[in-house]
Amino acid sequence: MKGTERDAESSALQVIESAHRPNEAWDRMAEEAPGGTYCHLAGWHTIMTEVLGHEAHYLEARNPEGGLEGILPLVRVKSLLFGDYLVSVPFLNYGGPIGTPEACRVLTGQALQLATERGVDLMELRCRSRKQLSSDHVRKQEDEEDAATPESPLVVTGRKITVVLPLPDEVDKLWKGTLRSKVRSQVRKPMKEGLEARIGPDQVEPFYEVFAQNMRDLGTPVLPVELFRALPRVFDDRVVFCVVYRDDEPVAGGCGFFCAGEFEITWASALREHSRAAPNMLLYWEMMKHALETGAGAFNFGRCSPDGGSHRFKSQWGGHDEPLPWTAWAPDGAVETPNPEQGKYALAVSLWQKLPLPLTRVLGPPLARRIP
Repeated sequence: MKGTERDAESSALQVIESAHRPNEAWDRMAEEAPGGTYCHLAGWHTIMTEVLGHEAHYLEARNPEGGLEGILPLVRVKSLLFGDYLVSVPFLNYGGPIGTPEACRVLTGQALQLATERGVDLMELRCRSRKQLSSDHVRKQEDEEDAATPESPLVVTGRKITVVLPLPDEVDKLWKGTLRSKVRSQVRKPMKEGLEARIGPDQVEPFYEVFAQNMRDLGTPVLPVELFRALPRVFDDRVVFCVVYRDDEPVAGGCGFFCAGEFEITWASALREHSRAAPNMLLYWEMMKHALETGAGAFNFGRCSPDGGSHRFKSQWGGHDEPLPWTAWAPDGAVETPNPEQGKYALAVSLWQKLPLPLTRVLGPPLARRIP
């Protein structure tokens, strides 16, 4: 890949691959650097390699004195069925290089070189901010066509956004001052019907029960339960599980993370047969309230496609859209990971929805861990 040798020669920074387990310096950068997110936390190395069985390359940019200037977590997800991908970070919403501008530049160059050497079908950096992007590698935003060239091989796809709601300092201000009356009414509905929410690491199994059924109903293979069981062990109180119950039946569930003063709800599901009671409204309210009470300054609703149903649901809470500058490189120019709603996967989705739930919980995880 042109440009990667120039990156190394023109910089005083050295890029090395971190061979260690989670450490304070890496996680401190995830908390403090522009664009840093919970997806950058070093604990995901354990999840990706030991739980999901993928090849991980956690790159560090260090100055001549050995100081850490930048980091880039990369994970290779390889499958004969779906393709060969190098992603920062798969299964999650964010990634990409963080640190000083120079560190982001050399880390991106190293990632391009690694993608070329490995012969992957696609490299994707799921950046949260354009500040993570190097003009040496990415077309400028004002260009009419955001297409790749030999000098700027990465393309900004712009296919995902997130919705972020700043949180006040008191729950009463959130309820009366931030949320509109229509939203408050929708939250009251499940409360009046006797639904209640429970938060804690003991909610992993009931969360997964709802999550697995919802994913089957959507026609999508479900991630393995071992991933969710590992999260409290690896991330401790950074991860939050919340489940909404009707009597003793779990009917909605969510999982989210604290990092850099923000809380994001990363996975959320609700059972369709209980939709009239709006358990998802109570789920989001309880997780939002918990985030505020735990000190978060913002509530992130997680990625979605612009103008889709999920986007409309998230927008009603009063947050603002943030475009996600996911960038990608592919030797053939096809710069997107598999989309289960399009092309050859559309038929598979309709067939999957008809399978018995127990069967999808057996067949789904081996497939899902190969779809980044």
